Amino acid sequence: MSTLETLAAEAACRALVLRGADAVDGGDAQGFAASFAPDGTLVRPDGSVLQGRAAIAQAYAARDPDRLTQHLVCNQQVTVDLQAGTAQARSKVLLWTGRHSSPSTPQGRLADAISQVGEFVDQLEHTPEGWRIRSRRAQFILYRGGAS
Repeated sequence: MSTLETLAAEAACRALVLRGADAVDGGDAQGFAASFAPDGTLVRPDGSVLQGRAAIAQAYAARDPDRLTQHLVCNQQVTVDLQAGTAQARSKVLLWTGRHSSPSTPQGRLADAISQVGEFVDQLEHTPEGWRIRSRRAQFILYRGGAS
């Protein structure tokens, strides 16, 4: 496989992770679930496991509609095995939350007191739909504010 094919696959995997975060922040539960393989697995920071697109979509659709999130995803490291059609992506995540019902000001809406830094560790596979997340382990590493 060529270097160009590897770079294209890495870019596609990075874009998939970013689109998934945008879908969550935009309240698009179906769009987020579509980032996963049909039987993909998501292990949430609390240790709960969601298996399959339907379970992922259902859990995210059930979120409090007033909850406002912004996932800032960075420091993505992607390793691709084109012959196997697999990849691993590790991403650092800064999560800020707030409320849609909070007054909108020129500075934006007031954020919750707690902010969290964590990571996504994704195992991806190339499917007929393109790259999809086979499994994700999401965890928080640090937090600031709130109860300590």
